[in-house]
Amino acid sequence: MAKTRLVHQFGMGTSIRSRNYTEAAARAIRDALWHNSLNIADAFGFPKEAMLIDVEVGVQDPAAVDPAALLRIFPYGQPSVRLVKGGLDVDKPDGSGTSVIANAAVIVSFDMEPEHA
Repeated sequence: MAKTRLVHQFGMGTSIRSRNYTEAAARAIRDALWHNSLNIADAFGFPKEAMLIDVEVGVQDPAAVDPAALLRIFPYGQPSVRLVKGGLDVDKPDGSGTSVIANAAVIVSFDMEPEHA
């Protein structure tokens, strides 16, 4: 079986006040899913559980993210999460804290048999 990538979705999420990297990452994933919702499994005649979902999230402090919380976002499919250094931390001008920006890429694939002529 060959893994065929079908959809790339991108999103951004923030934690403006609490500097919560997990919440910013979760918002980035939801942004990608909500703005690019597709019924890709139905279109190809696969069950939703067969979706292979590769998620990459960039934040300035990947160790501060709870990957299990991110996996719970997906109601079906086979998600995996990779956390990398990225995103952006923005200090507030008055020195009262830092806002966190996370970026997410969600790639949906299926294991598909190539057709032979």
